[in-house]
Amino acid sequence: MCSETTRYRDDEVAILLAGVGKTFYRYERPIDRLLLQFKALSGHARFDTISGLKPLDLTIRRGEVVGLVGRNGAGKSTLLQLVCNTLSPSSGEVTVNGKIAALLELGSGFNPEFTGRENVYMSAAIAGLSRRQVQEKFEEIHAFSGIGDFIDQPVKTYSSGMYVRLAFAVATSVEPDILVVDEALSVGDGAFARKSFDRIMALRDSGATILFCSHSLYQVENLCDRALWVEGGEILADDSPSIVIPRYEQFLLGESKQSHGVRESAAEEQRRVTPEGSARLLATTILVDGKAPDARYPAISGESTLEVEIRFASDPALACPGVAVTISTPSGQIVTSSGSWEEGVSLAREANGEGRLSICFPELALLKGEYHVGAYLFCERGLHSYEWVDPVGGFHVTQDSVARGVVRLPHRWQAHTPGSTPNG
Repeated sequence: MCSETTRYRDDEVAILLAGVGKTFYRYERPIDRLLLQFKALSGHARFDTISGLKPLDLTIRRGEVVGLVGRNGAGKSTLLQLVCNTLSPSSGEVTVNGKIAALLELGSGFNPEFTGRENVYMSAAIAGLSRRQVQEKFEEIHAFSGIGDFIDQPVKTYSSGMYVRLAFAVATSVEPDILVVDEALSVGDGAFARKSFDRIMALRDSGATILFCSHSLYQVENLCDRALWVEGGEILADDSPSIVIPRYEQFLLGESKQSHGVRESAAEEQRRVTPEGSARLLATTILVDGKAPDARYPAISGESTLEVEIRFASDPALACPGVAVTISTPSGQIVTSSGSWEEGVSLAREANGEGRLSICFPELALLKGEYHVGAYLFCERGLHSYEWVDPVGGFHVTQDSVARGVVRLPHRWQAHTPGSTPNG
């Protein structure tokens, strides 16, 4: 299904795709690529085609923050590369109004033989900055990247995190009208992720158009005001994130019944050190009626109290982080979740940055079955996660009734006498 192009004034449109599609060719022999270029010989070429993106129409307005979700290979990166003009469309026309800066897949944009400094000047010049403008911004770019003396080393010696930090610093410093980010920030550490999202928020507040591709659905839902679900080279959904994300999650659940992966904790000796510029989970405790859950102490539906306590450590120089807890089924379907920042809960910390927070579920409304608990540590606005462990533990629920399902919702039965009105 293609998204329909809505009519906007020309000065409102940042990106316009009209019938844009992309087809890739796979050749049996190297010479087939050449034969295909000549009409007289094209019939002798041996190849097959792969549809990277089916023809579609798409309009993105100035100032919109659009998130792209979809599985690997769905066509998200192809769509972004067409917008950035690093790929040419096989059909249709792409129109981009404004200066664009892109942070695409790791490895693109920089010359690995050049030093970081040389790549900064080259990339900024390509983005339209004069040498004097680059000189004025260079110290800011260098400081934001945090790579220190490596700025004068060849980029090929950089780690993936150093590469992304410098590339992001350059892309956002040129004050783009349109910023495109394709999963690259996922390799950054927690401290840099925080700085990155602060800068993205600043660009959003200044009116920049942002295309943000991420597998972190939480980030898409919190950062974006519009979401596109791409699957099989098509846009299956184009709406607000609150509508698109649940549909996509339900699709993923139907595709795979496997549980969410477990994020392993760091070594205990590392946990004792207060993180600089970041935050981390220290411990999570699950209690059912005051006891650690096991086969001897199951939770009783409608009666037991479930308590989850989370200990964390964060850089005291940063704002106090936010904590979230999820309860899910073994298949990975989230039954409920709660974030401290959404409910206005103020967290307190010791002078060394350590803190503790607990959440209580009285008269547990879950019906019989196995359940998992996940613990998440976010920035104070809930935009990006410092660390998460899901599942961190589990518990079992029993019940006396024969009710089926996952949760017992508050309800009221009312019997009507014969001849009475429905509301009587």
